[in-house]
Amino acid sequence: MELGIGMFGDLHIDANGKPQSAQQRLQEIIEEVKLMDQVGLDFYGIGEHHRPDYAVSAPEIILAAASTVTRNIKLGSAVSVLSSSDPVKLYQSFATVDLLSNGRAELMAGRGSFIESFPLYGQDLEDYDALFDEKLRLLLQINQQSPISWKGKFRPELKEQIILPRAVNDRLKIWVAVGGTPESVVRAATLGLPVTFAIIGGNPVQFKPLFEYNKNIYQQSGHNMDQFEVGVHVHAFFGADSKEIGEYYYPIYAAQMNRIGSSRGWPAYQRAQFDRGRAKGGHLIIGDINESVDKILELHDLFGLTRFSAHMDVGAPSHERMMKSIEVFGTQIAPKVRAALKK
Repeated sequence: MELGIGMFGDLHIDANGKPQSAQQRLQEIIEEVKLMDQVGLDFYGIGEHHRPDYAVSAPEIILAAASTVTRNIKLGSAVSVLSSSDPVKLYQSFATVDLLSNGRAELMAGRGSFIESFPLYGQDLEDYDALFDEKLRLLLQINQQSPISWKGKFRPELKEQIILPRAVNDRLKIWVAVGGTPESVVRAATLGLPVTFAIIGGNPVQFKPLFEYNKNIYQQSGHNMDQFEVGVHVHAFFGADSKEIGEYYYPIYAAQMNRIGSSRGWPAYQRAQFDRGRAKGGHLIIGDINESVDKILELHDLFGLTRFSAHMDVGAPSHERMMKSIEVFGTQIAPKVRAALKK
């Protein structure tokens, strides 16, 4: 099972509601990815957002910068909002990162849990799912062949076009992010794509039927089960002392949940929700080394995971605490997880 970190590039918001400068946060992110590589984590993913509380709107540019200060870690999006992007340009950008990183780039496509990119790029939310379906199929065709001829509903047709540059070995690794809808599972599994499930609430056991559904559809569609990959993306933060890390992180985490929730009609985030999430059977992995190892292994056993992604910057913990959490994950948690999986 691969172990890595996902981020959205959250900006710290001070008591007066003023966000941290994007310039500062972007520079911090590069330092953090460099450390991930040094401590031996397997992959890094960065999301795409177009909001004042996030620093990153173009993941591929962050990944290109990260490719120059890392040597081994895989570099991907988490996610790229494919529905409001041009698959041609997106492929070209990630193929460029792949060349810069000597074959370490990945693209994770998603429909987008935030909608700001749709009006920004002139897309109609009424076409939310149709846009993703058409553009995903075009992206896969671009990845598989060149030149390409293609015609669809939402983009001008392509007539024997050569899409350059090409990824290393002429293939880019493409994942699909799934929030929990069966329709998304069917699409990804039928196409034979690796899937990452975002589990950001409730008891992870509730997702078991979707994981089984994904695996069954993948197999029934005739794909090689030796190539089957599935991951999970969960909110996580690590430290040496469970009580201390919980007390530090709760106000930061709750503030971000409330910022998002205010636009979605959610009730105010409560400490009881946080504590339930951290407890056994909860969706949060926010705690000490042994607690975190146990929860990661439980998820592996429950879902048959090939990848675990710790979403570690919700609400923008300080850069110093992020660096410490990354260090703990890479030097203490990851070795224990890997050792347990070898037994």
